[in-house]
Amino acid sequence: MTHGAVSAVITLGGKGSSLSSSSVFSVATSQSLVQIDSSTLEKLKTTSSSSPTTTTTTANLSNFLTVTESRASLLILLNNLILSNTNSPSVQLISQTLNDADVDTSQQIHVTDPELSLLKKSTVLAVSAILDHQSSVLTSLADVAAALSSEALRADVTAFNLMDSGDGHTSKEEVGVASDLRVLVNGSKLVGKEKIGAVSKVPKVHGTLREQVKSLHSKMRVELNSNGSDGTEEAVSTVLLPLAAALREIGVSSFSRAKSNLEFVGSDDLKSSIRELFEKESPNADSLGNGFNEALNLVFGKDYDKFAHEVNALFALVWKIVAWEIVTAFAVLEGAELSEKTGEVKGNAEEKKADKKKKKVVLGKGTSLILPLIKEKLQSGRADAVENSGFLETLVQDFLSFLDLAHPKFTEFLLKVKDIVESNESRRLPKIPKGTRDFAKEQMTIRKKAFSIIEAVFERHGATALDTPVFELRETLTGKYGEDSKLIYDLADQGGELLSLRYDLTVPFARFMAMNGLTSLKRYQIAKVYRRDNPSKGRYREFYQCDFDIAGPSEKMGPDFEVVRILTELLDELKIGEYEIKLNHRKLLDGMMEICGVPPEKFRTICSSIDKLDKQSFQQIKKEMVEEKGLTAETADRIETFVKEKGSPLELLSKFKQEGSAFLENSGSVDALNDLEILFKALEKSKRIDRVVFDLSLARGLDYYTGVVFEAVFKGGTQVGSIAAGGRYDNLIGMFGSKQVPAVGVSLGIERVFAIMEQHMKDQNQMARPTKTEVLVSILGNDLTLAAELVGELWDAGVKAEFLVNKRRQKHFDYAKEARIPWMVLVGEQEIKEGLVQLKELEANNDIKIPRAQFVEELKKRYFTS
Repeated sequence: MTHGAVSAVITLGGKGSSLSSSSVFSVATSQSLVQIDSSTLEKLKTTSSSSPTTTTTTANLSNFLTVTESRASLLILLNNLILSNTNSPSVQLISQTLNDADVDTSQQIHVTDPELSLLKKSTVLAVSAILDHQSSVLTSLADVAAALSSEALRADVTAFNLMDSGDGHTSKEEVGVASDLRVLVNGSKLVGKEKIGAVSKVPKVHGTLREQVKSLHSKMRVELNSNGSDGTEEAVSTVLLPLAAALREIGVSSFSRAKSNLEFVGSDDLKSSIRELFEKESPNADSLGNGFNEALNLVFGKDYDKFAHEVNALFALVWKIVAWEIVTAFAVLEGAELSEKTGEVKGNAEEKKADKKKKKVVLGKGTSLILPLIKEKLQSGRADAVENSGFLETLVQDFLSFLDLAHPKFTEFLLKVKDIVESNESRRLPKIPKGTRDFAKEQMTIRKKAFSIIEAVFERHGATALDTPVFELRETLTGKYGEDSKLIYDLADQGGELLSLRYDLTVPFARFMAMNGLTSLKRYQIAKVYRRDNPSKGRYREFYQCDFDIAGPSEKMGPDFEVVRILTELLDELKIGEYEIKLNHRKLLDGMMEICGVPPEKFRTICSSIDKLDKQSFQQIKKEMVEEKGLTAETADRIETFVKEKGSPLELLSKFKQEGSAFLENSGSVDALNDLEILFKALEKSKRIDRVVFDLSLARGLDYYTGVVFEAVFKGGTQVGSIAAGGRYDNLIGMFGSKQVPAVGVSLGIERVFAIMEQHMKDQNQMARPTKTEVLVSILGNDLTLAAELVGELWDAGVKAEFLVNKRRQKHFDYAKEARIPWMVLVGEQEIKEGLVQLKELEANNDIKIPRAQFVEELKKRYFTS
């Protein structure tokens, strides 16, 4: 039973002592001794003197348990007896039994009747503790196996590039697996070619296992030290079942890669030998399915101790499959040497030298360190002395024996593997904060194009550009955003100034107007804003806004018309597809509130609730208004009759102005309807009314709106929510100074527009051209001075150009194709001798030779003039 020298002593009882899954496993595998805290023993003896004599029962541990599971069960029982201050001869007896590795724990043991009941409960907890420890180890070993297989199979590993998207929709554990695998295969020259499903699924499958292992670990930390409370078996089993499912998926995935590895073994004889051993010794997908189904039946039958045992048996199958995956991957990566070892490589010295030369490949930075460790275990010890005919079988058996989790040398191996993953400099790559993103060259191309369109529209309407600081005094921002004020990012105290990151661009604009005493300005600003929001799809903590505002006195509804018109121009010219602009008026909303009986002090908070109707049902909103905000159910029901009104602007306006309309009885509502009539007629004459929907449910929760409010919603397949919004805010600027300056503006949520544009390009199988380079100067050799001369002339002539100096012709064409550069100027030895350059148009596959002295002039005349 003993696997090696005892390495530790586990103390039970005493101040601060607790049992962990690792210590349970250590004692269960005879790697650690058990001792009971001396003060605890004294306390138990005191209890003994006044305790009545109890009868003992001869009990058998469940006959289906393994020796390791039996020992773990006894340890859990012992710990529970100590936790409950129960003095019994069993305490010393169990302790002595666990410290004698030669005692058969499957035999009878004398316990009291209460202890017998506790013993039965201990089994599930004991086996679960073993599974907790073993499964955490499996997560590391399975990653190593998958990384080696990825190289053995020459697999495409782009799935390992998974990064935290920052929007809360990426599994943390999947990202962690992908990160570890990137460390292992980083720099490998073998990966990146073959599309293999069992490799691309690794982050998801292994990430799921990590999630379930963490869930089990959290449960065990509580239950191991809870004194065998009622319901423990059921509680632990609910965590074991998803772990069993994750183990099965790991096994199926690993088995698939192991089978695929066999096809890549170089030597036919070696392939045949290993396949024969694999088919005879390795568990398969059917055995995994049978094991999982058996576990499923047991948990449904509430046979919890047998269920835990069956999950542990399933783990053993998976562990063996993962070990075989490592063996088969090793056979591919070290095939030539294995063939020599088994006598299967014959021939003269030159052939062997050629084989060795062929064998030299560049592995990943992580796998190149791990493979020698595996090689050492696979080809050490007695295996070297075995006859060739039995070499492979002995080699495999030795390796499987080495992978025993209780083997001290395996622990050393595992620590080295973890050290490689954690210390590799690739692992230290920085991570971006949640709710933020990096933008690569293709994305930046789309963004720059969009920004140029937006700026052109803004400048068409006579706006000037403005830039404001990314942070403001906290007092500038507070009290302007209603319930959303909680999303403001506050900064640490900066030398007496309390600062916050800007929440939008409107309040800083109002502060700028007031601070400079301005009473009129038409401006635009494109800049980042920050919100301490929960990241979700299309919702970020750092993002761009594109704002257009008109401040100052003007004709009635003129600026309101212009900003809505600008919004339609923006969305049309960005070519995002179908959209609608929902529009309402805050005075109409206030009138609706008054008509329905909402107290004036609750107008704004109820507006915030109504504004959620695009995401929640009215019943959910009603519950919030009644239970959280104190409205009566009758008032909420009256609000519902209004917020359902939505439709054609002129038709709905006519309905609201008809005799008998409740709105006509409210002076604020009448003013709002008159404003909207002017606006809608102007939009009709401007041929933009068809883009607008009159919607009484649109509230826009920000406190500073005073008049027209509107919001643009994309109606295509990409679900991004609101893409733009705005409205009139006549009192905001006055909050910062003595002058009230009326203003109205629109803000485009450009991040969501980008998401739509990117999806359109994917749907049309298009790629944004990452650079504007027009010409690649290709020097077929190593003459940098010639490249500098030629490309310098192009730059001086205003031509967008790059250069590449390389002897390999294909390298130039690959670069031009990847960067989608339309023209190349190729110069090789022949062109230099003839005083020419070769001009090649890649898309048309046309080429012509031009005199060196006239190449810039000819190039511009042929291709850059129209």
